[in-house]
Amino acid sequence: MKIFKIIILVLLILLGISSGIAKIMLIPGEMEFFQGAGFSKTLIVLFGITQLIGSILLVFKKMRRQGAILIAITFCISTVFIFLSGKIAFGFFSILPILLAGIIVNDNSKFNS
Repeated sequence: MKIFKIIILVLLILLGISSGIAKIMLIPGEMEFFQGAGFSKTLIVLFGITQLIGSILLVFKKMRRQGAILIAITFCISTVFIFLSGKIAFGFFSILPILLAGIIVNDNSKFNS
């Protein structure tokens, strides 16, 4: 069971880092998507920095819950915009990181052991 928790944590950290870096680097696909949703370049970068900070917080046991909450919020925002853009299948796939973050938030004491 512990290996399952480690896999969830590592997966969420990697998803958060890759998603955050893509926004910070202003990758064209991210730019097009988020600018289409009304985000400015500055807001996209700040959004990416927030995801990156959340991912880094996940590494530290004492900050894991806060990091998971931050990641969940950013992925919720992204997922809402994905659904609003009409990409329903990708929207359902985008719920996965939110669920992973929710597992960490709800089971934080067990993730600290």
